[in-house]
Amino acid sequence: MKETRYILAMDQGTTSSRCILFDRQGTPRSVVQREFAQIYPQPGWVEHDPMDIWATQMGVAMEAMQKIDAQAEEIAAIGITNQRETTVVWDAATGKPVCNAIVWQCRRTADRIDQLRRDGLEETVRQKTGLIPDAYFSASKLAWILDNVPGARDRAERGELRFGTVDAWLIWNLTEGRVHATDYTNASRTMLFDIHKLCWDQELLDYFRIPASVLPQVLPSSHLFGATEKFGGSIPIAAAAGDQQSALFGQCGFYPGDVKSTYGTGGFLLLNTGGEAVRSDHGLLTTIAASADGQVRYALEGSVFIAGAAIQWLRDEMKLLESAPQTEELCASVEDAGGVYMVPAFAGLGAPYWEQYARGTVVGLTRGTTRAHFIRAVVEALAYQTQDLLSAMKEDSGLSLGALKVDGGASANGFLMQFQADLSNVRIERPRSVETTALGAAYLAGLATGFWRDLAEVQENWTCGQVFQPAISEERRQKLLRGWKRAVQCAVSWANLDREDGSA
Repeated sequence: MKETRYILAMDQGTTSSRCILFDRQGTPRSVVQREFAQIYPQPGWVEHDPMDIWATQMGVAMEAMQKIDAQAEEIAAIGITNQRETTVVWDAATGKPVCNAIVWQCRRTADRIDQLRRDGLEETVRQKTGLIPDAYFSASKLAWILDNVPGARDRAERGELRFGTVDAWLIWNLTEGRVHATDYTNASRTMLFDIHKLCWDQELLDYFRIPASVLPQVLPSSHLFGATEKFGGSIPIAAAAGDQQSALFGQCGFYPGDVKSTYGTGGFLLLNTGGEAVRSDHGLLTTIAASADGQVRYALEGSVFIAGAAIQWLRDEMKLLESAPQTEELCASVEDAGGVYMVPAFAGLGAPYWEQYARGTVVGLTRGTTRAHFIRAVVEALAYQTQDLLSAMKEDSGLSLGALKVDGGASANGFLMQFQADLSNVRIERPRSVETTALGAAYLAGLATGFWRDLAEVQENWTCGQVFQPAISEERRQKLLRGWKRAVQCAVSWANLDREDGSA
């Protein structure tokens, strides 16, 4: 029998499915990625076909194994990391989805959240779930499906339907319906899970009229969920974690005070707060962090809805780019953004503003504005939004940040990382491998199965690839930040005007 040589990490993201096979040094040995369709039925609505998610994830996993001729017996375990909050409902008998998945970016249930606030449940949600009520989370999406898909509520109440975030959907399919389970990190993003008692909350289930029978079992992130026979032999599924918690773990953010920023489809800043669930007074979320020792850890999180997705918008909808990497050269071709600010509130504004009716706003355009200025303004927006989160996190935690670890696709952009260092006046550390989201899932699975002995062995794998030091004056930094704050005010004012004329 062959020796187990790899951990297979499934990284199911918002715009693509990826698979990476890691060796014991945490080195990617095979990487395959495939984009899949984004569905926009009407303004503010975002959907995925769950079968596309499943098919592309299986396809890249098989291809990644084939690329290096890896056999099932060489795979020690599978770890899953996934886009969070995205909501899938399927038939328990057939496994067929009852409708498209409602994606975390979708704003169709904003009015339902407004009603929740009017009903006086905002503080209940905050105390139990650690979250600020928003259409971002799964609860209102699941309720919408039960209310709007013909027959769905009756079928759910008869125990015929199952709900899951994307991890649960993949586990169900990998185990051919034998396992219906999620992990603490994903459950903590549904707005239905009590993060202190570690259970589904009956009061919130009753409010949204969600039968408990549709819900998955909730397990630790590093845990034996089951096994799959889909790859020519039995492979244990030994980890599941939401993408941002997985990235924190992949950056070796195991201890209180560890912080990382991910630049993916969205932007996410996470601070490990250890065994204490710290409540934010500045618009951040309290959430459960991934851990591998059976102990529950918590994190403060700032969530930006649109980060790398704005670069995709430049490429796919605006046709201003052939490829995302072009942005680095174009940004460097001009001295600054020419006074242009772009607030990419395509799906509302997340932390620290939580303005669900805000929309994308561009200010400062002149006749002299060029394509490069506009693109630079969009790229700079990723750094401005991250700086908003850093400021809020410092206020909540009292943390004096020495360095910020970064990851995610857009972190490969050297211009963006230097601008972030300048804007935030903090040293940026980019690891040699920016595949930290998938790596976190691999570490969690490998620790559950003995592929890695302990956290110390895992930590030896982390190496810094590049450091970016602040290089602008404090006067320049403050001027840039003042301009950004004014631009955000414009986006929020637009939302308020919408509400006043009833078009929100």
